[in-house]
Amino acid sequence: MPEKPRLVPVDAKPADPQLAEELARWMPPGAGVEPLVLFRTLARHPALMQAMRPLGAYILGRRFGLSLRQRELLIDRVCARCGCEYEWGVHVAGFGAAAGIDAATAAATVRAPSDADCFDPAEAALLRAVDELCAGPSLADETWEALGRHFDDAQRLEIVVASGWYRLIATVCNGLALPNEPWAAGFPT
Repeated sequence: MPEKPRLVPVDAKPADPQLAEELARWMPPGAGVEPLVLFRTLARHPALMQAMRPLGAYILGRRFGLSLRQRELLIDRVCARCGCEYEWGVHVAGFGAAAGIDAATAAATVRAPSDADCFDPAEAALLRAVDELCAGPSLADETWEALGRHFDDAQRLEIVVASGWYRLIATVCNGLALPNEPWAAGFPT
């Protein structure tokens, strides 16, 4: 990966009040950190940034049908499978503890099989689906059926869409060579 990002992010506190407001919308309330490098890079194309926000907000919002832990395991696994340390590290550091994901489980999203002991049967089915979608992108009938033993149709649709969304985010982060946030976790060695 290049030593510096391919696009220079906008300033964390841009002079343009509309841009500052848009960046603030991307951050969780009370985040306590400046807007992420990813968001500040997307801000170089405000119309694209605004178009992307609704789906990302839905996936990270309360209406998403998976538990916080399941959502974060999905995101962590997609990012790990795509080699996106930037987004993996942001989610592990920013959401891991609240989602009940300890360091060993976070590391397992990078290194362990989907049926590792730290994952319950629903999580194993979820991670198996993520693995197939990242490798494919398609799902075997058996994997779809395994998901159906734990998740309803709406949740299965969200799993497929969220996996694709985070593949997109991983592609953006990796394609732009974004440097890790200073506070974010790094892939386990």
